[in-house]
Amino acid sequence: MSDSKTWHDRAATAAIDGRAFINGERVALGESFEKRSPIDNRLLGPIARGNRAEVDAAVASARTAFADGRWASKPPAARKKTLQRFAELILAHRDELALLETLDVGKPIQYSLSVDVASAAHCIRWYAEAIDKVYDEIAPTGPNALALIQREPMGVIGVIVPWNYPMLMAAWKLGPALATGNSVVLKPSEKSPLTALRLAEIALEAGLPPGVFNVVPGYGHEAGEALALHMDVDALGFTGSTRTGRRMLEYAGRSNLKRVYNELGGKSAFVVFEDFGDIERAAKTVAASMFFNSGQSCNAPSRVLVHESVADRFVEIVAAQAPRHQPADPLAPETRMGSIVDEVQLKTVMGYIESGKAEGARAIVGGRQVRSETGGFYVEPTVFDGATPAMRIVREEIFGPVMSVLRFKTEAEAIALANDSPYGLQASVWSDTLSRAHRVARALRAGTVHVNQYDEDDITAPFGGYKQSGNGRDKSLHALEKYTEIKTTWLRIDGSGG
Repeated sequence: MSDSKTWHDRAATAAIDGRAFINGERVALGESFEKRSPIDNRLLGPIARGNRAEVDAAVASARTAFADGRWASKPPAARKKTLQRFAELILAHRDELALLETLDVGKPIQYSLSVDVASAAHCIRWYAEAIDKVYDEIAPTGPNALALIQREPMGVIGVIVPWNYPMLMAAWKLGPALATGNSVVLKPSEKSPLTALRLAEIALEAGLPPGVFNVVPGYGHEAGEALALHMDVDALGFTGSTRTGRRMLEYAGRSNLKRVYNELGGKSAFVVFEDFGDIERAAKTVAASMFFNSGQSCNAPSRVLVHESVADRFVEIVAAQAPRHQPADPLAPETRMGSIVDEVQLKTVMGYIESGKAEGARAIVGGRQVRSETGGFYVEPTVFDGATPAMRIVREEIFGPVMSVLRFKTEAEAIALANDSPYGLQASVWSDTLSRAHRVARALRAGTVHVNQYDEDDITAPFGGYKQSGNGRDKSLHALEKYTEIKTTWLRIDGSGG
């Protein structure tokens, strides 16, 4: 912060504007809903409850902007300059955006600043830089023809993002979609609409033309469904649950067969072999990764597979890490773990904890709701030992700070356990034997496999999963492919030479 105000002082006077953003301006809709903070259940204000009419208006605005070329036809250098300015302004508004993110979803303010805001700005800047670095192709057709292979923007992109990383997930879609010349209609989660709405205003300030980036908040079954079913939306970028991802595919089939790119759930396996020499580092890493963002991460390493010879020591170290991640005030700069996003999710997480106990797993640490006197929603870091593959806490995505430890005897058993999941987002292998690390990493069915670390990350590396963890990839140059069409222009060359 640039002055002596505390984050609580700023929160007390924060300006909350929940109106939609369509065609370059805030729009007051007819209906709204109350948004409360999971920190202490304080009322943040009314949020526009978008419906089919508002989605129609936003899509029409985006279509007009695309058709008249106000963004799509700009020279690459001009689009690059605008998106660079957008990234700069995100950082200039970092305190405001971080505060909105923390108030909205209850994550610690230090991470809203260092992860969410910083990474969103970096993502936009990176795709801005990519605009004039990506070339089209010429096919090897022979001397009498010239086949130009070009990527063109698709048109209107619908974007639906979740509540766990609202700003960053939006940036992962906005960066490549805008860089390639599309117009966007963004539907944020009803649990986390605030930063999306401010991003649209900041983008306009940066020079993005009106209508190119629209935001319609509202509920999934209303605004989200209307966007996914819309006949004038050319592609849909969705991040969320596998259950809702199935509906996105259904909506595409019921409408215009729009492309649907789903980044869905996960139940990532963290596999620790007996030959890894630094068990303490592995245990501390899994605790930090699992309890980050209160476990509300699709790539959280919630299935921990440990060789039986080192499992007792491993579990002991993980349990000793729990005090470092106890839930605390999200607006305190030193807090490492904040709240669960709302009461509904709190009840879901507590239900899974009770299920784990009922099915015979041992909660060796945590398992309780805490800080209920604040009015907010907080759960202790929870570690189950003695879990088995059939348990719900092992099979299903919990989206809370709940880790399950399973033991294995052989490498083959570890691979089978790791792959015994409908998900395939991420995994991790811990071994000091190079050949084993390569062999197991190759055998695991996951979009990203980490070796002797977890969740190291860079915008240059694609993110996405196998199986029911989705299709397509966010991040990297591969994401540009999702929001473009390939056009071949074939020219016959007269070979007469005359």
